[in-house]
Amino acid sequence: MKLPVIKSLVVLSFSILFCLPSLAENEWFVSPKGNDANPGTREKPFATLEVTRDAVRQFRSTHSTKNATVWLDGGIYTRDRSFELTASDGGSSNAPVIYRSQGNGVPRLVGGRVIKNFKPVADPQVLSRFTESARSHVLVADLKGQGITNYGELQPRGFSRHTFPAHMELFFGGEPMILARYPNEGEWLKISDIPSSGAHKDEHGGELGNLRDGFHFAEDRPAHWQVSKDIWVHGYWAWDWANSYEQVTLLDTARHLVKTAPPHGLYGFRKGQRFCFINVLEELDQPGEYYVDRNSGLLYFWPPKPIDSSEVLVSILESPLVSIKNASNITLRGIAFEATRGTAIQIDGGSEVCIAGCGIHMIGNDGVIVNGGHGHRVVGCNIDNTGDAGVILRGGNRQTLSPGLHVVEDCHFQKQGRWTKCYVPAILMEGVGLRASHNLIHDHPHCGLLFTGNDHLIEFNEIHHIALETGDVGAIYTGRNYTFRGNRICNNFIHHTGGVGMGSMGVYMDDCVSGTEISSNVFYKVSRAAFLGGGRDHHVENNIFVDCQPAVAIDARGMDKAPVWHNMVYDFMKKGLGEVPKDLYRSRYPAITTLDKYYEGDPGIPAEHNVVVHNISVGGKWMSIDWHADSKLQDIHDNFVGSDPGFVAPEKMDFRLKSDASVLKQGFHPIPFDRVGLVDNEFRREPAVR
Repeated sequence: MKLPVIKSLVVLSFSILFCLPSLAENEWFVSPKGNDANPGTREKPFATLEVTRDAVRQFRSTHSTKNATVWLDGGIYTRDRSFELTASDGGSSNAPVIYRSQGNGVPRLVGGRVIKNFKPVADPQVLSRFTESARSHVLVADLKGQGITNYGELQPRGFSRHTFPAHMELFFGGEPMILARYPNEGEWLKISDIPSSGAHKDEHGGELGNLRDGFHFAEDRPAHWQVSKDIWVHGYWAWDWANSYEQVTLLDTARHLVKTAPPHGLYGFRKGQRFCFINVLEELDQPGEYYVDRNSGLLYFWPPKPIDSSEVLVSILESPLVSIKNASNITLRGIAFEATRGTAIQIDGGSEVCIAGCGIHMIGNDGVIVNGGHGHRVVGCNIDNTGDAGVILRGGNRQTLSPGLHVVEDCHFQKQGRWTKCYVPAILMEGVGLRASHNLIHDHPHCGLLFTGNDHLIEFNEIHHIALETGDVGAIYTGRNYTFRGNRICNNFIHHTGGVGMGSMGVYMDDCVSGTEISSNVFYKVSRAAFLGGGRDHHVENNIFVDCQPAVAIDARGMDKAPVWHNMVYDFMKKGLGEVPKDLYRSRYPAITTLDKYYEGDPGIPAEHNVVVHNISVGGKWMSIDWHADSKLQDIHDNFVGSDPGFVAPEKMDFRLKSDASVLKQGFHPIPFDRVGLVDNEFRREPAVR
């Protein structure tokens, strides 16, 4: 977070120090200009990571107590398969294995190919399909002529869908380009109507059309398109938090009707909801758009700048760029991972793998996935333009409440969810005992940080400009389980959140989730900043709310007799209680026992025992208590609601309190606001993250 004051020095945590091994006793060198017949020295480096890995593996088989460092020269390492590291390739806590930049340029593991030889479009039949304004700007490159024949496929991805590798994407100057669409980026069409046959009521009483019957649109423009089997629609078909991509099987321009192929989304089509057409050659009508003709192998592109001014890449690889399985004490440092249809790095099992000072860009799926293991860390990285999530941490055991101790720290996240949009946050934490600290998260279509499970710590993060395309979502989000306890959200700065429809929240405790500590955070220009959506036993303490609408919102949806809410707490969430060890959870989280009397019958489960104390609220609205909620069941006291309590420089978003601020004598404790956000450490000075 940028402040007009000098940031205080921060002592590096153990999670960073462990990524700083002593100088390696044994070194190998690899370069795109090397040769695998070389000995792998600085003067005569290897050419491929596999040969280098095998040399390290052979060495460590007889020298397991010695460090091993692989130095990567700058340049492109083209990957047509995953670079795989296994248990045989790991080190130990005293003798790690490190793959790192040599410092003479950024080593780039690229899952695609550089494209050259663009020419003006000369085919009159193709030119006739463009708008007149586009004809002199669109260029074409022969992918097949450059040895590329796998163009990928668009897939029915989106909310609650299986994860598929992305289709072939185009990147120009390090940024993803836009698959030709109508209307253009940032604009939407609306479902004008739904066929009456099969129309039905949803669980909230709204009308939905049958997915098999399609939907109507009002525009005449599709009548000018050639029939294609590869036109798709993307939309928020029923809700602003649930999108999907559907392949068009019928485009009836006379009846203004679209039908799509299964598998369909989870919900029906609703009149008035947003959608767009994508992958339409005729709609390649503005700079930055492209289209791949999979029959001819031709790539059409309207570059936003002269074509020779920037690198042009297409993504090809569908498996992870790097796969690390059951390995321990490996560090990847100062490396860029780019332009792939799949995931950048996947870590399965093992322990203490560290991804440090790396750049992860232009990724079709997730940036980093950690599945299980213990003590893995992603530190000091820049992660942007991922099709799905940024970093996924899964670890710990909810049956024993043993922590996984994975960490994502000091990372800069932006532009996640380019394709899947919903519930693919910058950071996803699942399990027990994980930590997200000192991260900067912004420019996301949905939620910034999502967690499930227990005993997570979310601290010193700055999150802004999230929910840019969706609604009913939080910057930090979890929900719908009474056993998600012991989680702490502390010392974060959340500001300028977006949202459509129902808008967005700051910290969203959705659908009766309970028992979270929300303390010493700063919220600025956030709607429903701390939203307790039906839950119990939350602690909202020592926070600062500025221009929020409202600062704190409490409801008791678990008391509602409508089937959707009654069934949620007496069916779905009751099952959740039964899925974890009863005695262990009641011992660790005694407040769970207060649910027992409400499950002896079905009177509804109230929002109660929420503590809201020693908070500051300036401007906006202080509190909303509605939807069956009773203020008498909450513990609300000693909150400051009024004008400026003594901020240092609120006009510059510096919400530290002056030393003589009167609220400091009323039980409010200073928030270490200058420590929020990214930390200036040597990882962030790596060329890969500059």
